[in-house]
Amino acid sequence: MMSKKLISILITLVVIMTLVVSCAPKTTTTTETGTTGKLKVFGAFATPIEEPWDGAVHGALLKAQKNGEIEYTFTENIGYAGDMERVIREAAENEKPNIIVMDSYGNEEAARRVAAEYPEIAFVAGSGGGPVDPNFSVFDNWLQEPGYLAGMLAAGMSKSGIIGIVAAMPVPEVNRIVNAFQTGALEVNPDVKTKISYINSWFDPAAAKEAALAQIAQGADVLYAERFGVIDAAKEKGVWAIGMMVDQFELAPEIVLTSVAWDWYPTIEYLIKTVGAGAYTAQDLKDFSMFAKGGAYLAPYHDTESSIPADLKALITAKEEAIRSGAFRVDINDTAPVAIE
Repeated sequence: MMSKKLISILITLVVIMTLVVSCAPKTTTTTETGTTGKLKVFGAFATPIEEPWDGAVHGALLKAQKNGEIEYTFTENIGYAGDMERVIREAAENEKPNIIVMDSYGNEEAARRVAAEYPEIAFVAGSGGGPVDPNFSVFDNWLQEPGYLAGMLAAGMSKSGIIGIVAAMPVPEVNRIVNAFQTGALEVNPDVKTKISYINSWFDPAAAKEAALAQIAQGADVLYAERFGVIDAAKEKGVWAIGMMVDQFELAPEIVLTSVAWDWYPTIEYLIKTVGAGAYTAQDLKDFSMFAKGGAYLAPYHDTESSIPADLKALITAKEEAIRSGAFRVDINDTAPVAIE
């Protein structure tokens, strides 16, 4: 029979252990889920989701929601006047999502400041900067590979030998795609000329259309619509266009040759797995936005396929196969592109 003294010691130990457990700090992990048991994702977009960059991310999140993988809510058209910080902080406090996805360009400091205050949430930001432990990951569209192929197509389809490029601004994330596009064009036509116009905005369809019309007036007969609004000008004047970020053929099926397209779904799939498993770490997610992991592609030719010469299509297909096999590497050139004169 247990002695009274031993019983007293055991009771004392139980009390001490109870106090230790009750006083220990509580931790919240990113694996706590919503009422459905799915991860909760909040999207914060500076522009309207009509803008293709945000639209590509939003589309992937909608797909994940449709597939039953996440609960998804979002706010769009937040702008760059300071509202991003309020929106994502309110989401962190009130919705308590597992993941906050945002385009932090123009809102970089606010995004990183709020992320540091909520280490239990996985912040995943479109950014030209680097990741920050423990919870701030970065991503961007890395579309130099399909951009190169699109340049080949543009040069091969141009009768005037002049192709136009209307882009946002000469920043690294734009430069690398425009440079690849021009290099691809030179492979098909070493004498090709290019016109480059910047609208100094991420989303200004009217300015993009105006710049495109000016390029057409200068002889450009194929336009690369790095910004939304260019395809409208191409349709109006009856010249070829190449879309950007998402497959934009529906905007003008008769003149959109293809699009330099971004699939953000591989990125969100990876995040769902790592956050759900409690294995999420801050990192640069760029690999998920390239050919190798399915994050980039040249969109189908759709209704314009019959207008593209068979030998040009074969040349582009062979180059794509070489890129995917590793036999050919598209350089990542972030320097400001110079128009080819």
